[in-house]
Amino acid sequence: MTQTAVTRDVHPDPMVSSDNVEGTDVYGTGGDKVGTIGRMMIDKKTGNVAYVMMDFGGFLGLAQEEHPIPWKSLRYDEERKGFVTDITKEQLESAPARNDGWQRDEDMHARIYEHYGIVPYWF
Repeated sequence: MTQTAVTRDVHPDPMVSSDNVEGTDVYGTGGDKVGTIGRMMIDKKTGNVAYVMMDFGGFLGLAQEEHPIPWKSLRYDEERKGFVTDITKEQLESAPARNDGWQRDEDMHARIYEHYGIVPYWF
């Protein structure tokens, strides 16, 4: 019986392409999957990733909701090959309602970050 050595990348690449982030699972701190990353929202002036649009709920894509969650609320978990967040299902369900122009509404950005208890990316 031959044993194969498992090689671990001690210094994984610190950069990730946006197309590799999209579709990545998001887990709660308890290990349950809470959603999937749809797309990233980047502040054009600062270049900071402001949000990821997280898809959650629904069944087979039906009645699925999309919410902006602060990028700073996620941390990558190597073992799960996904992101982990402290944001709860209840927080997602009670997130501030957005209108069509929410991306241009500075007050809306402040309400979203405050709702999730995250320091805004612009600070």
